[in-house]
Amino acid sequence: MISQVQRVSVDTPSDTAMLEITQTVQRAVRESAVTSGVVWVTTTHTTTGITVNEGLPDVEADLIAMLRRFAPTEDPSYLHARWLPSDGAMAINSATHQRAALLGPQVAFPIDEGEVVLGSRQCIYFVELDGPLRRTYLIHILGEADAASAGQGKDTQ
Repeated sequence: MISQVQRVSVDTPSDTAMLEITQTVQRAVRESAVTSGVVWVTTTHTTTGITVNEGLPDVEADLIAMLRRFAPTEDPSYLHARWLPSDGAMAINSATHQRAALLGPQVAFPIDEGEVVLGSRQCIYFVELDGPLRRTYLIHILGEADAASAGQGKDTQ
């Protein structure tokens, strides 16, 4: 059994952005030598999300617009709008936490014959909701290598 975790850092370009990371995930799986298993993609932040959708600019814009409708930035009922001694700052980002909860922190895909199994239009996105910031997501690959490729994988830890 092979288990590899790769940490990927990204500098997000704006307060809200959808970064398409499908090729990075596919490359990590190909380099792992795993031929049968599972790959998980997980964000390490509470104001980002991981999601899957069709890779079109209008779909991306519609998703961001929907998140803003469901969790508007200005809402006087938010309780997460107070001084946080632990951060030494005001908490004014309740909406971004809610948007992240709607997206979720993780997606998983099967690996078959050394490839991520995706639908023909599926793209994996890292979604920034409170940037721009330096962010990290994880690619966790778990599975078996066949005998022919067992020594060819590259350790990505």
